Amino acid sequence: LPAYRDSQLFIKDLHFDGVPVRIYLPREPSASKRRGVVFIHGGCGIFGSIRSYERICRYIARKSDSVVVSVGYHLAPEHRYPAQTLECLTATVHFLKTAETYGVDPARIIVCGDSAGGTFTASVCQELGHRTDIPRIRAQVLIYPFLQALNFNLPSHQKNAAVAFLSQERTVHFILKYLNKDCSLKEPILAGSHVPESINLKYRKWINPDLIPDVFKLGYKPPVPTLFSPQVHEEVQELFEPWVSPLLAEDAVVCGLPDTCIVTCEHDVLRDEGLLYKKRLEDNNVRVTWHHMEKGFH
Repeated sequence: LPAYRDSQLFIKDLHFDGVPVRIYLPREPSASKRRGVVFIHGGCGIFGSIRSYERICRYIARKSDSVVVSVGYHLAPEHRYPAQTLECLTATVHFLKTAETYGVDPARIIVCGDSAGGTFTASVCQELGHRTDIPRIRAQVLIYPFLQALNFNLPSHQKNAAVAFLSQERTVHFILKYLNKDCSLKEPILAGSHVPESINLKYRKWINPDLIPDVFKLGYKPPVPTLFSPQVHEEVQELFEPWVSPLLAEDAVVCGLPDTCIVTCEHDVLRDEGLLYKKRLEDNNVRVTWHHMEKGFH
């Protein structure tokens, strides 16, 4: 949707340090500074836009009486990874520094995103968690986020492998498109051949079906071990970077994160990633609110 006139909101297209954004400001005067929301849209880093998230951003601005900044990061593969994360980071820092210009309390700004937007949100908050030169992000909201690319055989991957829109196979296909990799790598990555045993051992404490509550593991079958392929591993090094897999960030980073709200959906291949991140945050004494949509899908 284009930025049509709205009776309750001023809507402006701007650039924050070169990054396109659309800002939604409530028309009604406020006695005090408002809350701010940086909204980062989903779409695997290769789909989506400010326009396609117009309704939800208006809704958030109206219902929460907040100033919403929707980030129009440039899409892959034309704009190569990690341009998307860097642009989201740039726009967020700009808003934190200039919040009062828009009538926003810089101490009451949250970052919110869905799907890959949740990935970028997690990455932005990890990058800014220990910064002292800018206001601290008040909270992060992760809506069915993608958080790891090591294990595509978690219970939710198996249960929802063929669910419409985001299947197990499509998830890996889109990640490869996002990173501008050969999509023929999809099958070995689905099987786990891209992960050497040393990395499996290192991250087993964070990415492990044993950490998922039993209620979410009905019918789960541990996958058959596969042979490691050094060639595949070499091709997809980016999958092990926290900007792609925020679940792999070290505890020293995770403990600096703000209060967090995580939304998971039952019929979603990414459900368990939200559950694993929830546990990691709680283990590092980060306050977490969790909403699970039993009838929800990606």
